[in-house]
Amino acid sequence: MRIGIDTCGCNHARSGVGSYLLSFVTNLPRTKEYSFELFGLEEDRFTYTSGTEIAYSAIPAQKSLKAQASWHKHRAAKFISKNQYDAVLFPSPETIPVSSGNAKSIVVVNCLYSALPEKKQKKLLKKNLKKADFVVAASEEIKKDLCNNGVSSDSIHVIHNGIDHKVFYPVLDLDSDILDIKPFAIKRPYFIYCSSLSGADKNHIELIKAFELFKKNTGLPQRLVIAGNDGAYSEPVHKAAYDSECAEDIFVTGYFPFESLAKLYAGSDACVIPAENEGVGLPLLEAMASGVPVVCAKSGALPEMGGDVPVYFDPKNIEEIASVLERVVSEEDLRSEMIKKGIERASIFNWETTVAETLSVLK
Repeated sequence: MRIGIDTCGCNHARSGVGSYLLSFVTNLPRTKEYSFELFGLEEDRFTYTSGTEIAYSAIPAQKSLKAQASWHKHRAAKFISKNQYDAVLFPSPETIPVSSGNAKSIVVVNCLYSALPEKKQKKLLKKNLKKADFVVAASEEIKKDLCNNGVSSDSIHVIHNGIDHKVFYPVLDLDSDILDIKPFAIKRPYFIYCSSLSGADKNHIELIKAFELFKKNTGLPQRLVIAGNDGAYSEPVHKAAYDSECAEDIFVTGYFPFESLAKLYAGSDACVIPAENEGVGLPLLEAMASGVPVVCAKSGALPEMGGDVPVYFDPKNIEEIASVLERVVSEEDLRSEMIKKGIERASIFNWETTVAETLSVLK
């Protein structure tokens, strides 16, 4: 079986979808049963295939999403037929039109339809879902959301994302007060929140306010590290951090290299996730696998992923978030139990299973 994998719309591996695709491709099996080929922009030739023997075919499209979308509308079907793909995997159906010619099409949905910020994204995703032969939803929460918005449950397969346990695992020898991750030097102790600055529903500003209250109530030395791509909501977040009375203890890193995330998690006192509309919640799993306590919003797919391990809070309740932050650093028995149970919980998620189940749908 010859399988094409579309890399367009995945932001050069610098987004949640890009991270998904990078991990998925890295864990593809070497077997005669399947032949894989990625296709996309020339600049991404080695973004996803570095260290592998997987073929890559560049498409004649400009870098802009508009140009990529135009190519998919008018030329993708002919390209796919010419390359003789039996099936094509589309990881970014909210940004790139699905056109697969005679090949079977499988779209992967890693976001909540109802939480997409733009009407044109919702319109495109809904159109692509109708075109697709199969839909892979990365959580039961995503499936429920799709069904609530008119998608038939019969076409949806829930396949959770995995974790690379060779990358994310408990680190026991971080004794230094300074975490040296080129090009950053981050002073410990700190809380970590890894999420793009893409919208108000990520609740970065609420977290900053809760962190201020935590500092006022406790006087403890923890800092707040916010790591993630700038996005549509960058300006208000940067302003809130700059104007904060705790500004000197807040570090907004911008894009943070994937290969360094494990060390960033491992060096933290806790991972905080106040986002309301997470369809996957991969940072939650990565932090737990790294042996770090997680406190997060009781919403979206976070409870589905975390089970009974995290301490949950109302993401709009500043006082509750501050109280949870205080608990997770001051109650040693609670921390120890969360770390132990988190490692156990995270162990059930792996990319080998994710890939195998996806290939089963393709087959």
